[in-house]
Amino acid sequence: MDRKIVGVDVGGTFTDVVAIHDGQIRVAKVPTDVRTSETSVLRGAADIDVSTADVFNLASTAGLNSIITRRIPKVAFLTTLGHRDILDRGRLVRPWTALTDMSWRRGIGDASRPLVPRYLRRGIKERITAQGDVLIALDEEQAREELRVLAACNVEGVAICLINSYVDGAHERRLRELVAEELGDVVCSISSSVSPLAKEYGRASTTVVDVIMKIKYTRYTDRLTTGLHDLGFTGTFNYADCAARLMPADYAMEQPYRLVVGGPAAGTVSSAHFGRLIGDENLLCADVGGTSVDISVVIDGTPWSNTTFELEHDLVINALSTDIVTLGAGGGSIVAITPTGEIQVGPDSAGADPGPAAYGQGGTRPTLTDAGLLMGVLSADGFLGGTMALHPELAQAAFESLDTSLSLGQRVAFAWKMGLNNIAEGLLNIAIRRGIDPRDFSLVAFGAAGPMLLPSLLDLVPLRRVIVPPHPGLFSALGLVSSDQVFSDQRSSYTFLSPETADTVDRLFREMEDGLLARQGIDTNAVRIVRSFDGRLYGQSWETPFVEVPGGTITSDTITTMIKTFHDAYQRRNSNRFEMFPVQGVTFRVQMFVPSDKAEYPKVEVASDVAPQADATTTLSHLYGHDVPASEYQRTKLLAGHRIAGPAIIREPMSTTFVPAGHTATVGEYGELSIA
Repeated sequence: MDRKIVGVDVGGTFTDVVAIHDGQIRVAKVPTDVRTSETSVLRGAADIDVSTADVFNLASTAGLNSIITRRIPKVAFLTTLGHRDILDRGRLVRPWTALTDMSWRRGIGDASRPLVPRYLRRGIKERITAQGDVLIALDEEQAREELRVLAACNVEGVAICLINSYVDGAHERRLRELVAEELGDVVCSISSSVSPLAKEYGRASTTVVDVIMKIKYTRYTDRLTTGLHDLGFTGTFNYADCAARLMPADYAMEQPYRLVVGGPAAGTVSSAHFGRLIGDENLLCADVGGTSVDISVVIDGTPWSNTTFELEHDLVINALSTDIVTLGAGGGSIVAITPTGEIQVGPDSAGADPGPAAYGQGGTRPTLTDAGLLMGVLSADGFLGGTMALHPELAQAAFESLDTSLSLGQRVAFAWKMGLNNIAEGLLNIAIRRGIDPRDFSLVAFGAAGPMLLPSLLDLVPLRRVIVPPHPGLFSALGLVSSDQVFSDQRSSYTFLSPETADTVDRLFREMEDGLLARQGIDTNAVRIVRSFDGRLYGQSWETPFVEVPGGTITSDTITTMIKTFHDAYQRRNSNRFEMFPVQGVTFRVQMFVPSDKAEYPKVEVASDVAPQADATTTLSHLYGHDVPASEYQRTKLLAGHRIAGPAIIREPMSTTFVPAGHTATVGEYGELSIA
């Protein structure tokens, strides 16, 4: 790889930075400033010398954090008269944990924390039918009156989502012109451009989030661009979207709702890339950071993806995304005592500020990191490569402050085991929901705390093995230099698949492809175009997504192939096949992949002896009921073929791997640790 590529993943506790150049991987890790995360990005960029980089890829949490904390600009919502409460109504579904809770309320509604308060949601006289006919013409004078109300409220942005505008967006486009005339230079998004898909609520919520993201990310990108320029960077700046696919910053700003959860997906892409390298393509991926565990699935080398996802319950975003489940069980998860006297771990986290008690930054509540230190798994003077000292006395004081009659050893051991049980339960739930057998899958353990916690799951979950990849503490950031640039488009059109509709389907795909290929600066000779559609059996209310579509002109023969491919995909997902039902296409998708340089992992030297020499011996306390000796190894000294029996600890600058008793770690050809 001749070009130098930098990837930055902004996490809740640390910002991870990697640089790939001439086959070498350089890494850096800096604490995340949760208030102005761009300062952490620029600090990491300076540490890695971004001035010599050709490409800078970023997975940012700036937009996600603003939504979660409700630090959002004042935006308005325009919709068809009589439908302004669509944002409050949502999909009328409850999470399973609240099915019997009569006091439960949606977090995004007016009763709690609305994205758009009701007085800023205005109805516009107009109506287009589902067939695209104008039932009620747009009342421009009434629209202007509503816009003058919004002008008096000093809104910063306007989201427009009219009923059935995915069929014909003419009214939305004219309303956008009226917004410019009445409100001036405010940010405005229309659903027929942002998310031209059926189902009104998802389209509406996506458009609202897009407006918020445009306001937040425009400022954020301006500050980053200026900061990178000041550091001497003159290359290409890309963002990672919700599937960790790369988009040039200017293209990303056209529809920034796609950026809202780019970070967690990068770890899945990194796992898939490394899995293909070592010939293991069925993976459970677990990114354990300071705040949470992000769990995802890779099947046959491909991340499991969805067409939509939720930021909060029922806050729907219509964006292609890696399917990720997040658990509140990270290294910074707080250990507490419930009112019934039980140990509880998470979901509260100490985060980066103040952090675990052992950090010595003002934290007084115990965490899993404090437990790891008191057990002897973490080194007080070797944390983060020795750049940050840990304080065992503060960790002990935090555990002793818990209101319980348990001994110190019991508090530490129970906290550790409870944290592991939380993760094990999450893994099993995901496996059951996906219909997979964990015995057929390897668990990729990454994130700063992943190698410390996850190998112990081998005693709780029937996994094939646990893989600790190279640079696990920054493995998600490596995903940002293992992905391609991707441009995409999608359109909803309820179309029965038959020889008579071949021209209609062909026109849809041609329009989307021609629009993508017309973008400036793209080498059309190098791109790979992938077509797919979301389809359903006639009468169903849900779709089977990502059904493959052949390239070239859509003919009657192509339609026959699409129908068969749909039934094959339906059978794989549902174990049933109903060829007697007609197939209806709902959403048609095009993705244009522009190949990028990928991370290259150098092979390590092969060992002449399977038993490596231990660098030191330490004592494990509390975990096994009595003190147990454990060998310590430096990962940089390990060679391919080395075998290490647990209990053992393998240290490296950005992470610590704990091999539990009864298990063995084997070093692979790329330096990965395979624990079974």
